[in-house]
Amino acid sequence: MNKHPTLLLVDDDPVYCEVLGDALSDRHFSVSIAHDVPSALTQLNQSLPDFAVIDLKMPGPSGLELVEKLHTMNPETRIIVLTGYASIATAVEAIKLGATHYLTKPADADEIIAAFQKDNGDSEAPVAEKPISVNRLEWEHIQKVLSECDGNISEAARRLGMHRRTLQRKLQKRPVRH
Repeated sequence: MNKHPTLLLVDDDPVYCEVLGDALSDRHFSVSIAHDVPSALTQLNQSLPDFAVIDLKMPGPSGLELVEKLHTMNPETRIIVLTGYASIATAVEAIKLGATHYLTKPADADEIIAAFQKDNGDSEAPVAEKPISVNRLEWEHIQKVLSECDGNISEAARRLGMHRRTLQRKLQKRPVRH
């Protein structure tokens, strides 16, 4: 009997989980869903998935913590980090912590499955024609400093020389695309 590969989908948006979970089930994955890191860890203690799709930004611990724990528990699990808050700093950290690939939302089931198959970088990846905007550079710098502070907003604000509330407001905004 041919067993379907197992996949853990972790995202705090229940509707998104339902839609993506159904699409992945239609593609012959046995999908389980969690809406936060603690719930996902409870599931991981019962069984380890073959694949995982983990949202970066959720209430409570970030998806990066889950990537690290899952990779430690089973280095063979193929992990995709999926986020609407993409930054170079978090992409680099996700890969260092054990993610197979990093995708920005919206990503569909076919893009996710293709990302699971990527073992190497793509030397044919397009290079941007124009430099990154000042707003995007600010976002990237904030993400880098926040990562260096292990997510501690107060410490990051001190290092950036800004008020903690100002930093919180900037973090609540979606990042500038270019």
